[in-house]
Amino acid sequence: MVIEFLTFEVAPDELEEWLTVEEQHWSRYLEGRPGFIGKEMWVEEGDPGRVHAVIRWESMEAWDAVPPADVEAVDEAMGRWCREATMRAYRVIRDC
Repeated sequence: MVIEFLTFEVAPDELEEWLTVEEQHWSRYLEGRPGFIGKEMWVEEGDPGRVHAVIRWESMEAWDAVPPADVEAVDEAMGRWCREATMRAYRVIRDC
């Protein structure tokens, strides 16, 4: 399993609406992708303006198979709610 870990900066007063739009676009798109397992949105106590998306993929190949044109199209569909993200990748080395 591979974890796609994204961090977004979102104004706390816009968080609920941003989450709704993000779910309508990105979550629905990812649900149709082969190898997509699931996604959670996290926020750290004391830092409500930083949102972390934890996305689980069956493999790096499944994640890499997402076409760049699809990423661009979904981001464009988000309109003013689109946010740049910092991205990290993790792989599970042991499941306890």
